[in-house]
Amino acid sequence: MQTRLSSGSRQPDSQNVTSRVKGVIAAYLDLPLELVVEEASLSRDLGADSLEITEMVMVFEEEFGFKIDENASDRFLTVGDIITHLRRLTDAGN
Repeated sequence: MQTRLSSGSRQPDSQNVTSRVKGVIAAYLDLPLELVVEEASLSRDLGADSLEITEMVMVFEEEFGFKIDENASDRFLTVGDIITHLRRLTDAGN
C-alpha cells in the first residue's frame, strides 16, 4: 500500500521523475549520470547491493513524498522499475 507522507513533502510532477530518480541513484552510488540509464540493472550494472537499494528507497520516499510499499521495492531490479513505480504514484496523486 502506498500512502502520501506529510503535507510538507515535495510533490513531483511526472515530467521530472526520470531525471530526479537518475540523479538520486548517481549521487547515492557515486556514479556518472550517463551510466544511470533506464535499462541498467541496479545490482549487475550499477553495483548496488540489497542494503544500498533499500537505503535508496528511503531516499526516494523522502525526495518524492511517498511511502513505497516493501513488496514494491523488492521488485526494483532496474532504474526503469523505480521510474515506472514513482510515475504511477505521482499520477495517482494528481
